[in-house]
Amino acid sequence: MIRPSPRDRLAQAAFALFRERGYDQTTVDDITERAGVGRTTFFRYYRSKEDVIFPDHDRLLAQISERLLSERVRIARGAPADAQGTALAAVCDAVRLVLLHYLDEGDLARRRYKLTSSVPALRDREIATVARYQRMFREFIAGPMSELRAELMAASVVAAHNHVLRRWLRGESPDPMLELDAAMRHVSGLFAPPLAHGGAGTTIVAFRADAGIDAIVPVLQRITQDAAPAPSPAVSSQAARADGSQS
Repeated sequence: MIRPSPRDRLAQAAFALFRERGYDQTTVDDITERAGVGRTTFFRYYRSKEDVIFPDHDRLLAQISERLLSERVRIARGAPADAQGTALAAVCDAVRLVLLHYLDEGDLARRRYKLTSSVPALRDREIATVARYQRMFREFIAGPMSELRAELMAASVVAAHNHVLRRWLRGESPDPMLELDAAMRHVSGLFAPPLAHGGAGTTIVAFRADAGIDAIVPVLQRITQDAAPAPSPAVSSQAARADGSQS
């Protein structure tokens, strides 16, 4: 059987002590004693006991930044007509790295979720970390559009990801990656450019009125007749000639 690494032993010891004694009552010395390592070993892997709880967000952010940088180069070379949609799609794809990291952690991620839900200081740090991801996404998207729209897009991506992540952490999502893909499609749909409408057609509007249907239909008929476009001079001339030839 492979013995856990010192890093993993420290994490296991920390979570066990947090559960037994509480987060505030557990010290770094308590963790190292339980894990069977010295303080030097602890600080080789973690800067504080908070760092034992949270995943390596610095490494994750660096991975995502590198991925988005390569996408930025590709977008610049291709110069797509829909630069906004392409940038948003790149962010929606990059956020998968975050969810995959949590899924790889498995039960550790779920224990962290329970702990951060009960310790205000840890919740504050988690909120600050989420803001770092959102800022990175906003700065990437902001190139081809306004800052406000980029902020709304980035916030939507983060909110959709966190919704799926929390469902998985609570044991409510059997396939979180599938849910994330659906959530990102929904986000993309929210910011899709409006479809161009041209040519003849009919627009149907639904509304509620106090009058009965028998009273409403004649009114609608009059409205549509009044709104009908007048025939062009060319059409009127053709119609006149046709009437003359038949007389």
